[in-house]
Amino acid sequence: MVIRKQSVMLPDGTAVPSLGQGTWFLGERRNRRKEELDSLRAGISAGMTLLDTAEMYGDGKAEELLGEAIQDFDRSSLFLVSKVYPHNAGRKNIFKSCIKTLERLNTDYLDLYLLHWRGSIPLSETVECMEQLKKEGKIRRWGVSNFDTADMKELWSVPGGNNCQINQVLYHVASRGIEYDLIPWLEEHKVPVMAYCPLAQAGDLKRGLYENPALIRIADAHQCTVSNILLAFAIRSKNVVAIPRTGNKDHALDNAKAWEVNLTQDELIEINRAFPAPVKKMYLDIV
Repeated sequence: MVIRKQSVMLPDGTAVPSLGQGTWFLGERRNRRKEELDSLRAGISAGMTLLDTAEMYGDGKAEELLGEAIQDFDRSSLFLVSKVYPHNAGRKNIFKSCIKTLERLNTDYLDLYLLHWRGSIPLSETVECMEQLKKEGKIRRWGVSNFDTADMKELWSVPGGNNCQINQVLYHVASRGIEYDLIPWLEEHKVPVMAYCPLAQAGDLKRGLYENPALIRIADAHQCTVSNILLAFAIRSKNVVAIPRTGNKDHALDNAKAWEVNLTQDELIEINRAFPAPVKKMYLDIV
């Protein structure tokens, strides 16, 4: 399947696909392993070569699954992302954590290493450690996750903090709070968003999402699925990478088709009516 792939530019000039694959909850059920491996491999073959995981996911089981899934692919064609626990994000543990992640992924380096969320370790210490990992060649670049606007401003005040390449946050059509001030701040500083749960966990995070009449009408107009519309909406700004997670091959291939959906202005207006953009500051949505 050949699909026109849209890219997002990182601050260091690296282009990454605007649709990737998440791995939360994958690798935890042995009877689903083959199906999940097939799903990840199908997604990679369809162009979703940005692959996100974390040491937290299944206590490393998702990283192990992903490490197995990528073995038959050219490593240089993949963009591997993992995340470190906040309590491991300091001098005492981060270097060991990173090595364990690399071992589970069976690779020599990460393309991107993220601080999973803020903890008690000072940002200055985490940034210093991330820069050291870059010097050692274990990671190519680093970023953050679940950072709100105030967190990003604090990060920028730390020496080297402006080397952050991305902020991974929850974002979907029914959770648009980041559009009020976080996305504008990130765009001003040329930092993309990586959107987790862009399908609202198949609608579990928003009751009735997949039955919404506006989304169904727009999907019918494009002869595609509601999932395609949700993903096309998430990446419409060209500054967002969406990382839907699935362990189903057919769903993975369907997710990639979102690249072929170009929402019209009238359709965006209709979506805005159904799911209004924020008009005030909202707390960062996290799951």
